[in-house]
Amino acid sequence: MNKILFYFLLLLALPFILLVIIAPMNSDNQYMFGFICIAIVFILGFSKSKKATLVMIVMSTLMSLRYIYWRSTETLHFNSTLEAVLGIALFLTELYALVILLFGYIQTTWSLKRTIEPLPDDTSLWPTVDVYIPTYNESMDVVRDTVLAAQCIDYPKDKMKIYVLDDGKRSEFAVFCADAGVGYITRTNNNHAKAGNLNNALKVTQGELITVFDCDHVATRAFLQATVGSFLVDDRLALIQTPHYFYSPDPFERNLTEARRVPNEGALFYGPVQQGNDNWNATFFCGSCAVIRRSALEEVGGFAVETVTEDAHTALKMQRLGWNTAFLSLPLAAGLATERLGLHVVQRTRWARGMTQIFRVDNPLFGRGLNWQQRLCYLNAMLHFQYGLPRVIFCIAPLFYLLFNLNIIASSAGLIFAYVLPHLVMSIYINSRANGRYRHSFWGEIYETVMCFHLVIPTLLTLISPKHGKFNVTDKGALLDVNYFDFHIVRPHIIAVTLLLLGSIWGGVRMAMPDHFGANPQVIMLNIAWASFSMIILLASIAVARETRQVRKTIRVEASLPAVLYFASGTAVRTETLDLSMGGVKLKNHDERFLQDPIEEVELALQSGSVSFPVELIDADKSVIRLMFKELPIEKRRELVRVVLARADAWIRTEPYPRDRPLRSLLGIIRCIFELFYFSWQDRRERKQQKKEQKKQASVERVQEKEQII
Repeated sequence: MNKILFYFLLLLALPFILLVIIAPMNSDNQYMFGFICIAIVFILGFSKSKKATLVMIVMSTLMSLRYIYWRSTETLHFNSTLEAVLGIALFLTELYALVILLFGYIQTTWSLKRTIEPLPDDTSLWPTVDVYIPTYNESMDVVRDTVLAAQCIDYPKDKMKIYVLDDGKRSEFAVFCADAGVGYITRTNNNHAKAGNLNNALKVTQGELITVFDCDHVATRAFLQATVGSFLVDDRLALIQTPHYFYSPDPFERNLTEARRVPNEGALFYGPVQQGNDNWNATFFCGSCAVIRRSALEEVGGFAVETVTEDAHTALKMQRLGWNTAFLSLPLAAGLATERLGLHVVQRTRWARGMTQIFRVDNPLFGRGLNWQQRLCYLNAMLHFQYGLPRVIFCIAPLFYLLFNLNIIASSAGLIFAYVLPHLVMSIYINSRANGRYRHSFWGEIYETVMCFHLVIPTLLTLISPKHGKFNVTDKGALLDVNYFDFHIVRPHIIAVTLLLLGSIWGGVRMAMPDHFGANPQVIMLNIAWASFSMIILLASIAVARETRQVRKTIRVEASLPAVLYFASGTAVRTETLDLSMGGVKLKNHDERFLQDPIEEVELALQSGSVSFPVELIDADKSVIRLMFKELPIEKRRELVRVVLARADAWIRTEPYPRDRPLRSLLGIIRCIFELFYFSWQDRRERKQQKKEQKKQASVERVQEKEQII
């Protein structure tokens, strides 16, 4: 009955909707209409209700459709073939952005905040679980703690088996697995990369459920108890995915000071997007930190091998056969983010190629088994990764007029601004309201602009030839001992900024002499403003390429735990930890007893009991003492993993990210540009100083050599 009423009201509203979209107006009336709509949206913004948000989304949608209708009917008139090609390319780019905006509204407006389904008290009813940890070329330092953390998971040991799936066929891994007491599986070939590795393990294991962890993802003790219960409640549940949480900083967080204060790149996807997918039964499998029902995998023939994103494709196949999927928005495992921008680009390029491959070989719009909401969720994800070319066009489009006097929008500057202003302001404001805790304004542009030039060719080639390219493993766990600027990654960005700067300067010259050049000053000003915004985004993207040092082998985790220091004399002092890592611990210092009495052990207290570790002093002051753990046997290291990385609440944020404020967010991005130039100048000064000191030292050494000869 509710659906019938909804469609009836929609039919009644259709004439009004069409009137809003297609009614022609001159610039004055359009300005007035736009400002009224913006004012209504801002007034509605004072309300926190869901209904107010829905009304605002409808208004934003209508204004965006009005803009694109005006563009399609009034501005596609050109004086030359070249202008027509460039103008239509820009229009298609805007149409693409509108589709992504509307799909995003559909995908994130109705989100499902799923809760934990408790397991029954009778453990005999709990299903058996196989834990897969696939690896290929990662170091033992990365894989070891993932295995030990999996052994700390609170689940009956007779119902959980852990396997390292080693496609690298390394003898030291086989020895480690034997010492740790976990299974070791390898194969004679590396066909189909990670998907083939997982499918090989399926053949030789028997667990009812399969849990997959990338080899750098350490699980918390509560992982299975928080996820497995859902499979007992829903016998058609094929998959439950949890967020990918990273305890190390990604290139944006490490290289941009402002990025440490805003939600990270993955927060939006592992928040409103996946919760929205869950509401439509379209949760994506993300390759790690997930539990999958074996029978569902077997029904689809195992993990998908047709594309390099075997994870999302596998989920799509299961959903086509009527299986359910779920997303639990609780960080129950944590891993290593990509350390350098170059690795980040490689990883995202693989994702883009994989989603493009699915679009070609198993398009969700076609075939049976999916409802229209599932089709739109998958289509949005696949179209999203085509942003490379549209983003490049948006960045460089002002150049066509500024440098070459090509009119690619057949309209006055005033009318363009009148139509585009409400479309942009309302979409920015509403996205900030709806998703601002997960993605601050303009940061999406930074993340996409960093990648856009690198995605154009791979995505176009994959659209033409879906089997093009191969699976690439993302390196993790590397260190960086010097600051450097990755010029290769941002070379196209630097070229684009240079051209935009030259275009803006030349536009200023033309605007100063309009009679000589026959230019419209208002159109020039609009294009200079557009170019200036593009330069801000491009320069902030370039700033990410200033790679900062990463010399810590282990990552500190803030934790406040009761602790006891044991001294060589036998005395003990109670204190509290400030942070922990797999390498050591920082604690509050209450006295200076350690100066005369060496510290031998530290005991850390958990709810499940206390554990102690041998330590040695690094340094201390009046308020803080830093200790380094000594070499630990495997049993002790497992206990350390349980304390540092596997605590049930290890990765749960106690406070949400700060609320997004679009203007403040833009100022933060401008600050990143200032830091790019300031820190680059500092780096050059330090290098010059080092060279001077080296020359001075060399000169001294030469003098000393001469004196010895004499």
